[in-house]
Amino acid sequence: MPIAAILWIGAHGGSETWQHLFANVIPRATLRTILLLVLNSTVTAFFGILTAWLTVTCNFPLRRVLSIALVLPLAIPAYLAAYAFGEFFDFTGPLQTAVRAIFGFKSARDYWFPDIRSLGGAVFVMSSVLFPYVYLACRSMFLMQGRTAADVARTLGAGPLRVFTRVQIPMARPAIMVGLTLVMMESLNDIGAVEYLGVPTLTFSIYDTWLNRGSLAGAAQIACVMLLFVVGLIFLERAARNRQRFSSQKTTAMVHDMVRVELSGWRKWGATLFCLVPVLAGFAIPFLVLGQYAAKRLPQFVQPRLLDALANSLLVATLAAVVTVIFAFVLSYAARTGRSRMAISLGRLASLGYGVPGTVLAIGVLLPLAGIDNRIDAFMREYAGFSTGLLLSGSAFAIVYAYSVRFMTMAEGTIDAGFQKLSPHLDMASRTLGRTSVETLRSVLLPNMHPVVLTAGLLVFIEALKELSATILLRPFNFNTLATLVYEDASRAQVEDASVAAIIIILAGLIPAIMVSRSLDSGR
Repeated sequence: MPIAAILWIGAHGGSETWQHLFANVIPRATLRTILLLVLNSTVTAFFGILTAWLTVTCNFPLRRVLSIALVLPLAIPAYLAAYAFGEFFDFTGPLQTAVRAIFGFKSARDYWFPDIRSLGGAVFVMSSVLFPYVYLACRSMFLMQGRTAADVARTLGAGPLRVFTRVQIPMARPAIMVGLTLVMMESLNDIGAVEYLGVPTLTFSIYDTWLNRGSLAGAAQIACVMLLFVVGLIFLERAARNRQRFSSQKTTAMVHDMVRVELSGWRKWGATLFCLVPVLAGFAIPFLVLGQYAAKRLPQFVQPRLLDALANSLLVATLAAVVTVIFAFVLSYAARTGRSRMAISLGRLASLGYGVPGTVLAIGVLLPLAGIDNRIDAFMREYAGFSTGLLLSGSAFAIVYAYSVRFMTMAEGTIDAGFQKLSPHLDMASRTLGRTSVETLRSVLLPNMHPVVLTAGLLVFIEALKELSATILLRPFNFNTLATLVYEDASRAQVEDASVAAIIIILAGLIPAIMVSRSLDSGR
């Protein structure tokens, strides 16, 4: 329904709007978006692939600690990293202050310093927190490859570098593409970082055209252009996943007995430094900058403004997690029991929402709900004599609906993976012992799926807590979440005041990041 609504609004927006957008907005915004996607993909691929390869195949100081720490940047949303780096690289920030103190500079005219509010700055900030998507995919693939393929290549005379470029990289290519697709989807979805850093992409153009210029039709038409990017990214991800069957089989059963290459001399310290830099840039610096500000504003943790935003965030995130997990469970269970092409196809269709940016979803959700609200209100006015107002589009229902659409992929994928680990013979044995399908679900499958369902709910809850782009457009009047509270303060150049809500979001985001780190480290 959201995608159909976007296409319908865009088609009825009028040719004059199209002409204006194609002449003044879409070309420049599209160019910036393409540059951002390409540069983000290049940087994240470079650091994600190399750090994954080093932590899997080599032995160097702090390898075990760094292999876990490299996942932590996932806890930092891109917009929070942008606010933190804006303060860190500012003229009065610690970095420029140190440069002036060391070299004796008196003003900004005495020296050159890179501007964080630029396309290059946006690439630096976003890639520093998005590279773990590539790192996780590649690390899992390198662990699954084992050592046999590399050992065979070594016996044929190939050195470690040639084994990496000619054997391990081609085998991990599907995983690399999946990771890069996630990076590009997250780059498309971001609105807070690109606005703060002065890089108006298509996502920001939707927001600007809708709210600042008052043209919903124009925003929908830009959203139609963005859907072309989304379709292309989903096609790439599906193509990469279809090819995984060629590289996902373990080449040896002794994955945990892999003999790592012992690095020595400058190489071992170079590997440590190379893996440490992304951790510092993607997690340590943003966390310390915002944490320092928050530590000086402890009374704000109990201010009514923050407590209201926290309560709203917990409400919509909890509702979204419950609704999404219920529907994801139904989809996965239908695919498990029915095994029909219709059930599988509908499950895939329902899980495509993750590829649609939040600003695009907001338009597609708001207009159908507003139409339903108007019909309900007209009916009640005519037959009951009172107005119901905006029951759906004017309440938190619209936010929960958008969250459920966007994060269905995450919940459905987690629950489906859990079902795949349960043998279908469990269902068959229960039925032969006289249990009905409902009793089998309640007494056999649900107890086994309990941890997986909780994990899926937790992941959706944390992602909903951080979501900004859809919330900023769909929230009712005088309704703030933690994410929108941070956005409002940062938009007014009050990053220090935004740090309190920001640190709560980061601490919540650490939970799934630590879960993933522990899972990878234990080899589960």
